Amino acid sequence: MARMIELLPAGQDACSDAPGSLMPSERATCLADLFKAMSDPTRVRLLAHITASDGGTACACHLPESLGISQPTLSHHLKKLTDVGLIRREQRGRWAHYSVVGESLDLVRDFLGEAAAGPRCC
Repeated sequence: MARMIELLPAGQDACSDAPGSLMPSERATCLADLFKAMSDPTRVRLLAHITASDGGTACACHLPESLGISQPTLSHHLKKLTDVGLIRREQRGRWAHYSVVGESLDLVRDFLGEAAAGPRCC
């Protein structure tokens, strides 16, 4: 503890309050839910695929083969993304079509701020 105090600038208390205020609980919960849904690599791939699809919409009929997962697993991941509001589902005849909810992605972008312009995963 004494070593940490030595590293602080003169006159600064080791237990001083951090600047700014705490994020409201509701916003923290919302962001945590979005990040939890995106914490699975398959869901990240699905979200990227849907975002890049022609017209911003992807049919569920084309997703299982390209991801190498079964239909029940695909449904599970799509439900997780739909439940938190990252994508929306529209039934068109026999098939479900999914599109990205831009406002939800904007929440993530706003929170991450300039970090989004920094280093990226390969």
